[in-house]
Amino acid sequence: LLLQALFPHITIQNISDSDDSIVMRNALKSSDGIIDVHHAGTAMRFLTAYFAMQEGREVVLTGSERMKQRPIGTLVDALRSLGADIIYTENEGYPPIQIKGKQPTANSVTINADVSSQYITALMLIAAKLENGLNITLKGEITSLSYIKMTLALLNQAGIETTMQGNIITIQPKTEMQPAVITIESDWSSASYFYAIVALSPIGSTVTLSSFKQNSFQGDAALAEIYTHFGVATRFDNNTIALSKTDNPLQNTINLSLNNTPDIAQTIATTCFGLGIGCHLTGLHTLKIKETDRLEALKTELEKFGATVTVTQDSLTLEQHNLLLNKEVALATYNDHRMAMAFAPLALKTPLIIQDAEVVSKSYPAFWDDLEKLGFAIKKL
Repeated sequence: LLLQALFPHITIQNISDSDDSIVMRNALKSSDGIIDVHHAGTAMRFLTAYFAMQEGREVVLTGSERMKQRPIGTLVDALRSLGADIIYTENEGYPPIQIKGKQPTANSVTINADVSSQYITALMLIAAKLENGLNITLKGEITSLSYIKMTLALLNQAGIETTMQGNIITIQPKTEMQPAVITIESDWSSASYFYAIVALSPIGSTVTLSSFKQNSFQGDAALAEIYTHFGVATRFDNNTIALSKTDNPLQNTINLSLNNTPDIAQTIATTCFGLGIGCHLTGLHTLKIKETDRLEALKTELEKFGATVTVTQDSLTLEQHNLLLNKEVALATYNDHRMAMAFAPLALKTPLIIQDAEVVSKSYPAFWDDLEKLGFAIKKL
């Protein structure tokens, strides 16, 4: 959507109807002086870069109370080094921010790469519109490298020349864009909930999902490999995936590094709990600054079932258990869509009450409808 705003010759197919996408579309079309992105962290980061280069435009970007607690200083510092005019209107390093758009004067920037790949992607998306393009030097260990590669692939698909050598990304300027049609692949993160459902179902159960590519650039496509640990096989056929439960012996404990796939950590943790096995998940430092502190939220909600969970700044450990899941638990969602959807598959094992269930509209408005299609008995309270 941001690339389309910069290069109107781009046509997009298969656009999401999620809250985040709607927020992004509305913000790009808005002429208001105040833009409220609510809970949409991706929109906050991408729009910060976008408005910073809109010469003559002045805007205040704000959001929910949680958004005002989510850091943006790394991106603001990088944009300022390029010549952007951005100030904090409340707390240093956090939204809201006031942006006075101007054409950046520099063509090279260094940014910490160990916080959120979205900061880097935000710079990459505006780079081709800068007079001399942009060289981005990534400092430190790169978090979610797969998302950076996905952004590079998207830019190439739009006709923008890029290279990445080591920790340096180079994006060439683009003054004229040939018409391009970009079809958006479905979200592998959202597919994770169906992987969990199949993992917790009897042998032979199947679910088929559409618009997924075998050679996807999305990091969460690693689900196909990860869920073999839980007895789920993935078959690709004409941009669909068929998930099936197989007779695959389970390990007592699963050890996984999710540095490139942090968004599926909640689903994996609840899958392991539903199967009675343990897990040790690492590479989760970015979960502390999401819609909620996802590590603490996971610990709190899993413990309601009697689970034993330990978290650190970047890891979660769930102990193997033999609990009988037969009590109805009321789960808080913390304004976090992934908390609601990650716990939903446990309804195959025990009745659940999911509070503020409509939070799923942030990324997947039809989620509860799709679960009903699979036979889940859902009652709205």
